[in-house]
Amino acid sequence: MAFSFKEIKELERSRKARDVQGLFVTEGKKLFLEAPRESLVAVVATREFAAENPELLRDIPHGVEVVADVREERFAGLCDTKTPQGILAVIRKPAFLLEDYLGYPKAPLFLFLEDLQDPGNAGTILRTAEAAGVDAVFCTRNTVDYYHPKTIRSTMGSIYRVPQFVVDNVPAFFERLHLANVRSFAAHLRGKKSYDEEDYRGGTIFLIGNEGNGLSGAVANAADRLIRIPMAGKVESLNAAMAAGILMYEAGRQRRT
Repeated sequence: MAFSFKEIKELERSRKARDVQGLFVTEGKKLFLEAPRESLVAVVATREFAAENPELLRDIPHGVEVVADVREERFAGLCDTKTPQGILAVIRKPAFLLEDYLGYPKAPLFLFLEDLQDPGNAGTILRTAEAAGVDAVFCTRNTVDYYHPKTIRSTMGSIYRVPQFVVDNVPAFFERLHLANVRSFAAHLRGKKSYDEEDYRGGTIFLIGNEGNGLSGAVANAADRLIRIPMAGKVESLNAAMAAGILMYEAGRQRRT
């Protein structure tokens, strides 16, 4: 095959390889079925999976490379998961254009992640963003890769549908938000108002910080508003994905009503 098994394994292990080649790998039947057909580059399956699911392999578009006779032991060596499902796909990264989202005719709803490190958190946030109607998710370069295998699995397919952007110049990005009339709200312990006391019906972006350190001073100070999520008991902070979910759904609620 054009893609050697070594190259597939490198795509799973290395963010640099994924960035350079513009490709990533998904594992499992669900993620294979939800993958955009036009983005498929190669498909690898075990003999057992091919025998049990012949109709799935017949529906793969012409031109996609298919290897469907791999021994289970060899296939397991390709996979990031401990219990592989017998199929994986090499997929072309989507090409989202920032201008398509900052120039929305409607008031966009965005999310910005600063230096998140946990793949499960990042994937859960992408999945929740799709459910809550978020238009795009942005992150700093030091945030965990959206296309990390664990992140992909946590998205449950939302990786294909939620536009994602990496922001290299954060001050310039905030300037563009300002010019596009998008107001920024930072989840922060210094917030004066509770999150449900603000209006998110206009262009809105929520800023979520690193799991351990929260938002940096520079990003928090660039926000138009600092908001807090009230917490009872002795809890000092919420999980990043939970905090993001609360804010996204509050914005969705306001926009529906």
